[in-house]
Amino acid sequence: MCIRDRVKILEFKPNPFNGAVVDRTALPNDPEDFDALLAVSMKQWMEDGFLTVWLDIPKTQSALIPKAIDRGFDFHHTGDDYILLTNLLVAGSHIPPFATHYIGIGGVVLTPERDLLVVRERYGVGGREPTLKLPGGALQAGEHLGNAVEREVLEETGVKAVFESIACFRQWHGYRYGKSDIYFVAKLRPVSKEITMQAAEIQECLWMPVTEFIESESISNFNKQIVRAALESDGIIQSFIEGFGGPETREYFMPKHLVDGTNVIHFPAESLG
Repeated sequence: MCIRDRVKILEFKPNPFNGAVVDRTALPNDPEDFDALLAVSMKQWMEDGFLTVWLDIPKTQSALIPKAIDRGFDFHHTGDDYILLTNLLVAGSHIPPFATHYIGIGGVVLTPERDLLVVRERYGVGGREPTLKLPGGALQAGEHLGNAVEREVLEETGVKAVFESIACFRQWHGYRYGKSDIYFVAKLRPVSKEITMQAAEIQECLWMPVTEFIESESISNFNKQIVRAALESDGIIQSFIEGFGGPETREYFMPKHLVDGTNVIHFPAESLG
């Protein structure tokens, strides 16, 4: 705890939006002690002109949550080992919402002979029988798009492929748990062809002529069109704009002709892992 004018309050730091961010490492373990400190702290923060409070409670101290709720806190989001609660000290103040989207990516892996790598998952969507589709999946936290699609292709099929560009993407509202979904479609160049299928998730994996995939009546129109987008467009390539963060945390996708090596530069190869 810290002392403000001899009043003991919870340890905190101000954020750029005039909010008080409570230090999770200094929370008392006893719920009654926490409640008393929280009441005094909120009064002090209001007097000091703070607009909001951000309270991160570790899973190991979950007994504190009811006390925060009783003080007017709302759930914001949870992680593996914590829950974040927020409180508007001043009505009408803004608290940004938590993440609104899932992010996924699929790979159009095409050989020079125009054979396309496709998979059939074990389980269909909405009770429908699974059909042939592109390998791919969800991004992991902090993962670049190129790394993600290379990893997913390798995990599902055993084929090593190199990311080249983004061909298109789809946004879907109401996807899961009230969140939206963005699905990117990438073009990749295979550097191996031998298939080692991920049997736990995939029931079939094969190379097939891309014309056969597009003309097949059993393939969904969505999957046909995103493959066509990859075939008929150069797409946008992974790049970097100096002075706007590092390639460890940011990536830009630009038309190839704009990646001139001066204003927009090629993405550092070492950042792709």
